[in-house]
Amino acid sequence: MNYTTKTMLGAAALALSLSATTAFADTELRMLWYNDGIEGEVMQSLLDRFEEQNPEIKVTLDVVPYKSILESLPIQLAAGQGPDLARVTDLGGLSQYYLDLTPHISDPEYWKTNFGPFLKWLDPNEKAISGFMTQLTVTGPYVNKTLFEQAEVAMPGDGATWDDWATAVNEVAGKLDIPIPMAWDRSGHRVAGPAISMGAKMFDGEGNPALVDDGLKMMATKLYDWHQDGTMSKELWGSVSGNTYLGANEDFANAQVVMYMSGSWQIPQFADKIGDAFDWWAVPAPCGPAACSGMPGGAALVAMKDTEHPAEVGKLMDFLSSEAALAEFYGKTLFIPGHIGLAGGGVDFATDDPRAKHALETFAGAVPTIASTAFDLQGYVNNRIMFNALISRLGEAIVGELTLDQAFGRMTDDVEKQMAEKARQ
Repeated sequence: MNYTTKTMLGAAALALSLSATTAFADTELRMLWYNDGIEGEVMQSLLDRFEEQNPEIKVTLDVVPYKSILESLPIQLAAGQGPDLARVTDLGGLSQYYLDLTPHISDPEYWKTNFGPFLKWLDPNEKAISGFMTQLTVTGPYVNKTLFEQAEVAMPGDGATWDDWATAVNEVAGKLDIPIPMAWDRSGHRVAGPAISMGAKMFDGEGNPALVDDGLKMMATKLYDWHQDGTMSKELWGSVSGNTYLGANEDFANAQVVMYMSGSWQIPQFADKIGDAFDWWAVPAPCGPAACSGMPGGAALVAMKDTEHPAEVGKLMDFLSSEAALAEFYGKTLFIPGHIGLAGGGVDFATDDPRAKHALETFAGAVPTIASTAFDLQGYVNNRIMFNALISRLGEAIVGELTLDQAFGRMTDDVEKQMAEKARQ
């Protein structure tokens, strides 16, 4: 073997060795994610920038349907097979799986200052730092303002009740032959705010869940009646069962719905899909005798305690939680900031759409009107038990499988049984 051949073989071996070392040194993190609009694209651009600055860390963004976040992720986490990070909405319900980032981030005080009010949603004990809000959300309705104008029907104003709106949307739908006067997301969370407006307390005097009372019955009865009289479509909620979530965003975007009860997270999707095809208009939460409240909430990006790379996860979270990164994320996604420093006007929203701007102002302005009970419910670690019992049993009543009284009894039974099961764990 001559010198040249030996040199080439030696160089090749060295290259393979270096390649193997580099591959071994690289850390891959997996982030489970769902999209309401374009936020996955915005997050990917931030991750690309992070990887450029930290070439030793690879972050894979696994985008899944929202249903997978609700139903599949808890099973994965329970089996110890979850991702390193995930975007979640069951903020407190999954808290047992979260990593305390405090030892792994550079400035815990920055997190406490800017995310403090929401950290307790992720940790009922208010000790750990586990993630940050990718968006603060507020539930509330959208209306197709163009249809109101075409039908020459006045939209109810401030202080309007759900009954006022039901009357108005039925008039619009009747005049213009619109198939669905009103649609709601099939979600216990979506029903909770209006129920609280009707006087639902959600908890007893000791802070234990007490889902069914006169206020909840009042709102549930309205929803039941609206499904029977055609104000709402049985084909929507009736197309799924149990606690399965179902949105009506596509029906609204296709101008098949006059009023849609959903929330602020729809803004970027409507700006993209509807644009100026019609005036989609956010309106304040309708009133009940107790309040005019929606539900607060949102999605958080959280770190999982089973990760094998807590230091790298902390480094990534430091980058993503910075003011610069979040100002870009909130601005491009048109999300209400879940960052105290940016909430006071530190975000330049990337839209000239007057409908989107109006919706952002409407939902941000609704935050002070949210009832304290709604904040307590959102922060309650077992709220998912209550939401699931509410929507599954109400759904059964709507499609005729139970009477309303039977549904109320089953809701109470469901909560009691699942709370007892939790206590045994």
